[in-house]
Amino acid sequence: MADDQEQKTEQPTGKKISEAQERGRFARAPEIQVLFTMAAVLAVLAFTVRSSAQRISEFAVGIFTNFASTSVRTDTMTSVLGNVFMTLGIVLLPVLGACAGAGMLAGGLQTGFNLSPKAVGFDLTRLNPTAGFQKMFSKQSLVTAGIDSLKVIAVGITFYIGARKLLNDPLFTSPIETAYLGQFLNTAAITFFGRMLFSIGIIGAISLAYEKFKLNKELMMTKEEVKDEARNQEQDAKVKGAMKRLARRLLQKQMLATVPTADVIITNPTHYAVALKYERGRDQAPVILAKGENRFARRIKEIAAEHGVPMVENKPVARVLYGLGKVGEPIPSELYQAVAQILAVVYRTHRYYFYRLRSRRIENAA
Repeated sequence: MADDQEQKTEQPTGKKISEAQERGRFARAPEIQVLFTMAAVLAVLAFTVRSSAQRISEFAVGIFTNFASTSVRTDTMTSVLGNVFMTLGIVLLPVLGACAGAGMLAGGLQTGFNLSPKAVGFDLTRLNPTAGFQKMFSKQSLVTAGIDSLKVIAVGITFYIGARKLLNDPLFTSPIETAYLGQFLNTAAITFFGRMLFSIGIIGAISLAYEKFKLNKELMMTKEEVKDEARNQEQDAKVKGAMKRLARRLLQKQMLATVPTADVIITNPTHYAVALKYERGRDQAPVILAKGENRFARRIKEIAAEHGVPMVENKPVARVLYGLGKVGEPIPSELYQAVAQILAVVYRTHRYYFYRLRSRRIENAA
C-alpha cells in the first residue's frame, strides 16, 4: 500500500506546472527553432536577394574599375574597408534581423511567451564537473543521442530521394541551352530547401510531442503530494482570508475613530451611513471619513449620536456616496452641489456643534 502511494501516478497540478515554468522548464524542440530561422531567412532572401546582388555587383564593379588608379595608403584602405563593411551590413542586416525575430517567435510559441525569472539566475551547481559527466553518460543522454541519429538519418533519406529525382533531369543526359541551367538551379534550390523545411517540420513536431510527454512524466506527482498541495492551498486560503478580515477590521476601527470629527452623517436611513468632513482652506471638497452599510452603518450612527454629530437623511445621496465614494478621498464631483446644500443647512442649524468641533479636531491633531 505504501509503495502504491509513492508511485507517481497523478497528473501534475496547475501549481506544479506553474512552478516548473518559473524555473524555465518548458517542452522545447530545437528543430522548431531551426525551422523558423530557415523559413525566415528564405523569406527575407526571396525579397532582398535581387537588390542585394545588384548592390554587391555595383560595389564590386566600382572597386575593380578604380583598382588600377587607387593608391595603397592608410586612408584609402580605411575608406575601402569601411565601404565593404557598410555594404555587407546593409545586405546581412535583414537576414540577421529575421534570424533574431524567428528565434524569439519560436521560443515564445513553445513557452507560451512566459517569462522565467528564476531560470536567469546564476547556478554554481552547473559548474560541477562530476554532475556534468553524469549527465553526459546518463540514460537520458543516450536516448537523446539516439533520437538525434534518427533525425540525421531521416533528413539524409529525404535529401537522397530529392537528389535522385533531380538526377533524372535532362541536364545530365542530353545537351541543353545555357539558359536552362539557371532554371535547373532555381528548381533544385526550391526542391532542396522545400524538402529540408518539410522534413525538419515533421521531426520538430515529433520532437516537441516527445518533449511534452517527457516533461509531463517528470512532473507527475504521487497521491500524497497531491493531498499535501491541496492541504497547503487550503491553509493559504484560510490565512489570506484571515488577513483580509483583519485588514477590514482595522479599516473599520480607523473609520469609527474619525466619526466624532465629521461635519455630518448622511444616511439612507437604515442601510447606508456616510461620514463627511470639510475644512475650509484645507480641503478642496468634502472628504469621506467613513462609510458603511447595515450593521456597520448602525455603528457609525451610534458613535455619531454619542458625540452629537449632525445626521441628515438623504437616500439618493447616501446611496451614491456609498457606491462611488472612497474613504479618505473627496466626494465625486457630481455630488458637489447636493452635498453643499446639505452642509449649508447643517452649518445654520448646528452652530454650537461646529464651535466644539474645532477644538475636538485640534485635540485629535495634537
